[in-house]
Amino acid sequence: MAGEAEDEIPGSGAVFTFGKSKFADNIPSKFWLKNDVPQEIACGDEHTALITENGKLFMFGSNNWGQLGLGSKLTVHKPTCVKALKSEKVRLVACGRNHTLVCTARGRVYACGGNSEGQLGLGHCEEKTSFHRVDFFDAHGQIRMLAAGSNTSAALTAGGKLYMWGDNTEGQIGLGKESQASSPQEVSMRRPVSWVSCGYYHSALVTVDGVLYTFGERDSGKLGLGTEQLSGHRVPQRVKSITEPVRQVACGGGHTVALTDDHVFTFGLGQFGQLGHGTFIFEARLPRAVDHFRTGRVNRVSCGENHTAVITDDGVLYTFGDGRHGKLGLGEENFTNQFQPTLCRRFLGCHVQAVMCGGCHMVVLARPRDPGGADVTLEEDDVTQDFLLGESDGGSALRRSLSARVRRRERERSPDQFGAMFCTLPSGPSGPVLAPLPVLDQTVPARPARKLLNGARRPGSTGSTQREQTRFQADSAEDGLTDADSVGGLGETTDFLNMTHVMKMEPGEKTLALSPLQKDVAEMRRRDDDGEEEEEEEEEEEEEHDTPAKQSRMCWCECGR
Repeated sequence: MAGEAEDEIPGSGAVFTFGKSKFADNIPSKFWLKNDVPQEIACGDEHTALITENGKLFMFGSNNWGQLGLGSKLTVHKPTCVKALKSEKVRLVACGRNHTLVCTARGRVYACGGNSEGQLGLGHCEEKTSFHRVDFFDAHGQIRMLAAGSNTSAALTAGGKLYMWGDNTEGQIGLGKESQASSPQEVSMRRPVSWVSCGYYHSALVTVDGVLYTFGERDSGKLGLGTEQLSGHRVPQRVKSITEPVRQVACGGGHTVALTDDHVFTFGLGQFGQLGHGTFIFEARLPRAVDHFRTGRVNRVSCGENHTAVITDDGVLYTFGDGRHGKLGLGEENFTNQFQPTLCRRFLGCHVQAVMCGGCHMVVLARPRDPGGADVTLEEDDVTQDFLLGESDGGSALRRSLSARVRRRERERSPDQFGAMFCTLPSGPSGPVLAPLPVLDQTVPARPARKLLNGARRPGSTGSTQREQTRFQADSAEDGLTDADSVGGLGETTDFLNMTHVMKMEPGEKTLALSPLQKDVAEMRRRDDDGEEEEEEEEEEEEEHDTPAKQSRMCWCECGR
């Protein structure tokens, strides 16, 4: 294996890791194989599987349940070949939260890892630290696709038959009243199935005629069903509001993404931005098309617990949702949630072949673009350059182009006004409470769609929206948090627009606590009206007299540098 600069990766491609992958101390990294070519990837909660062109299986990441299939429970930081399967050629792989499924060229299915709900399909609930053969599939024909969820598993045959097993407490394996199944059971469907995906506690399938069905946990709209359908959530229910034929579906922790020829539909929870509908869409109970993709057609989608990734026909990667741990691949210091599809600029010189989202990480398979290849078409809202205020004259000019009124409105629309509930940065170290660093929004007028030649950045191109936020250096506190922890500790708050939170000292404990506090809306509006005109006049007057150099210094000051 090896790892060099981005432009030195081999023509066969490389594997890129982001977030808590356990590879290279969780720092954004890459690797490739000297004598083999990576072809397929899969991600679990914090573990990863890789299949090569020669049919070898490599594993790395968390291994507390034996989900790596290496015969132990030791965490593995570097890709390690599963020698027990060397005699087989592995074709398919799927990673659940703490278990792994593989299928070989002979049609044999193997499983390892956690088995508390029978998700290994071995007829019992004992965990296995090495791969064990699921004998059930020896007589059921070739396997076309595997899928795995929190404690669930699925296998789709070449003939369109779907088998599922594991936890069914929420109906997530579609077997009706059964609470669980420790061996594969066929899910009865009138039409052959062409695609299946397992989320944390819900699942989805697509039939050969493009009809989407969902089943499992019915909270938060993740099933995309009408109210009258929710009572039947323990068996597959048709998602009637998507009338176009569906090609693919992906299930995350609390959201679902469906892909048609012309649209990307998302529904379910969106508090981290994983739906891609903007800053104020925290939940969508019915499917809604993501309006970002108007030029390039999406051909691949993947969901993590609270984040989403898509690839276009041109091999361009977009990510959105929870930015914790840097798993969106947007920069080593960018842990910001993205509420709309955001271009991964680092891959503009590469053709992204595959992407998989895990619970806390993301893995990308990409190869260098052909210098003589076709042009790459981007969306008009894509940002292809970093405009860090204070670093260049371009950033100062961009800042000056906005009126005081526009900047004030942009600040009011920022999701950061809601506080920590919608900003998943890790908590700071103990000690004096420091004011958070501001996030600056930059907006320029929309422009026509542009083309990027051979992946090279076009000089002078700008984007419609750019956010940059300084990363908090609190790795020890961050590692102890889960993604669900980021929305805790704010008290009972239902009126987000008119509530704030104050820090107060708990008596006798010398600890700080967040408590909800009702805002005086009328008083706030009166103060804003009185000060708005004066603020605009002062800011515009300052802009008229400031030199570019002074503007740059002002921006650095505002950024808290």
